[in-house]
Amino acid sequence: MRLSADPSTSPTDYDFTHDIRVRFVETDAMGIVHHSNYLHYFEETRVAYLREIGHPFTEWREAGLESPVLESFVQYRKPLEFDDLMTVHLHLAEVTRATFQMAYLITVAGPDGVAQVRATGVTVHGCVTTQGRPTRLPAWLVTMGAD
Repeated sequence: MRLSADPSTSPTDYDFTHDIRVRFVETDAMGIVHHSNYLHYFEETRVAYLREIGHPFTEWREAGLESPVLESFVQYRKPLEFDDLMTVHLHLAEVTRATFQMAYLITVAGPDGVAQVRATGVTVHGCVTTQGRPTRLPAWLVTMGAD
């Protein structure tokens, strides 16, 4: 098991945020978000983060690289419901020469405006060529992890 990051429940511990509104199609008959969709929210936020820092996935592909998910973890704390406006918080948690981990926190503003924790999670990624061969992470990502 590579997963070692421990996601915080404090929004101030995260470097990046991305807002997503829960769509009807993502819910079950009770109006609750299906558990599998949380990984979609993490991915959407990860893609937005990489775009924001100037290294979008299109750049990775142009360089002949992919970053497959090797492991994932979600702790469900309180359900998301249809039409909730969530904030997904992301932190680049750990970086080695071959893998990186991202920690996530999903919150929804309560009636008092205070962020209510709905879920935490971690994804672990490797790096492979577009032909599927393992390779080292891009130097810029290793440097970011050292900060």
